Amino acid sequence: MTTALAPNSTALTAADRCDRCGAQAYVRATLLTGGELLFCVHHAKEHRPALEANGAVFHDESGRLDAPANAAPDER
Repeated sequence: MTTALAPNSTALTAADRCDRCGAQAYVRATLLTGGELLFCVHHAKEHRPALEANGAVFHDESGRLDAPANAAPDER
C-alpha cells in the first residue's frame, strides 16, 4: 500500500525564503517523506528534475512574477 501526503498548497508569502540562497520563495517542493523545501525560481529550475525523479510534488507560484505590479493580490 502506498500512502502519499497531499502537497501543501498554502500560498507563499514574502516571508517565505529560498532554502538555498535566501531570496523570496515562489516554489514549494513537498517530499515523499512529508518534508518541504522552498525555492526561488532559479533554484527550483535547477533542482526540480532530481526532486521530481524522487517523487517530490511542486507548488509553483512563479507566475506571480509576471503579474502587473499594481494588481490586487486576488487579481494576480
